[in-house]
Amino acid sequence: MINLKALAEHAAQGQQIAVGIVGAGQMGEGLACQMELMQAIAARMIADIQPGRAQQALISAGIAKKEIIETNDLTRAAEALAAGKRVATSDATLVARVEGIDIVVEATGIPVVGAEIARDAILNRRHILQMNVESDATVGYILRSMAQAAGVVYTLTGGDEPGATAELYDFVASLGFEVICAGKGKNNPLDRHATPDTVAQRARQQQMNPKMLASFVDGTKTMVEMTSLANGIGFIPDIRGMHGAAAQPQTISRVFVPQEAGGVISAPGRVEYGIGIAPGVFVVFTAHNPKIVRDLVYVNLGPGPYWALYRPYHLCNLETPISIIRAVLKGETTLATDSPPTAETISVAKRDLKAGETIDGLGGFSVYGMIETATTAQQQNLLPLGLAPEAILQRDVAQDQPLTYQDVSLNEQSAIVQLRRMQDQILAAQQPKSHQSR
Repeated sequence: MINLKALAEHAAQGQQIAVGIVGAGQMGEGLACQMELMQAIAARMIADIQPGRAQQALISAGIAKKEIIETNDLTRAAEALAAGKRVATSDATLVARVEGIDIVVEATGIPVVGAEIARDAILNRRHILQMNVESDATVGYILRSMAQAAGVVYTLTGGDEPGATAELYDFVASLGFEVICAGKGKNNPLDRHATPDTVAQRARQQQMNPKMLASFVDGTKTMVEMTSLANGIGFIPDIRGMHGAAAQPQTISRVFVPQEAGGVISAPGRVEYGIGIAPGVFVVFTAHNPKIVRDLVYVNLGPGPYWALYRPYHLCNLETPISIIRAVLKGETTLATDSPPTAETISVAKRDLKAGETIDGLGGFSVYGMIETATTAQQQNLLPLGLAPEAILQRDVAQDQPLTYQDVSLNEQSAIVQLRRMQDQILAAQQPKSHQSR
């Protein structure tokens, strides 16, 4: 209700949250359509590298073609927005720079693009909602720091699993309960070696981009999502790749608990994923006060000593407007990395890789992601997944072996590489000298 009230008040003042979206794929187009059902918020500008796609997304949202100005000119785009028109462009850089946009939504799913767009939005003092969790898992800490210095909000969305889980975590932790585990369900059978070719038929049936589907099936998406969650709440994975145990909603509180209690994790403070509980998210917590234990039993959460809160849905782009409203009207963050990262998604060879090859994008034919603790990734010099695309192999790497920085040559002109270098330098300076000398 508070979001509905805030929008109603905004509308009564003749105001509208002007949203600029980068990426007119499934997520971006759906977000634009959803906001057209709402008051005081709208997609005023959409960018997509494919000519005509941004305009089509606006038309799909119900915008008349005569109300859409297609342009790659900054001045003309600003004039169109000032005149109440919508803008479609193939130049993503315009969205962060043009006057008349309150918040930029990054929805491309391409790590380097996500980093560049977020950086530019922050430098132009625009709020940024990062739907590109691949970028956040790699450089979210420095982007968040830059945003705070600029006085704008950098946040993930409550519609995606990291944000949805974080909202559950915040609710439970705010009540003073000890959170044992937090995570999500996975609804695709895990196949680390899945490629766009092996999932092509299923992608056609589901009207999905085969690379996107491959990134789900090979586990990469789950790994980066739980990396962003871990970094945002200060948890770690229990083992490389997490356990991924089978579970049902009614067994979450017995599965994702310490091994001494019959569960799969070694200690509290872990992120996990479960097979059989998608598309839901969960947190497991415990309590010790006898009266509180009796009350938890009374409200039918189970006998304890561990209890689970399970949300059986997340609405992805359709739910994202709520996080946008919170950011723009209230300056609130759904999820972001405010403390030094605790987890990393590392790059692992999907097949035997040969020196001289160029690594393709996520959900492709070269690598898959595995979550690891940030400490281990640093000690072993493991290559963050977000830096892998377009890196050139300097030596052979066997299938299922993690890649290190020494295995590749990175494009040092890339925005995400530059931001990661800066992030690593900042984190190194924050470490005690005893750690730096290792």
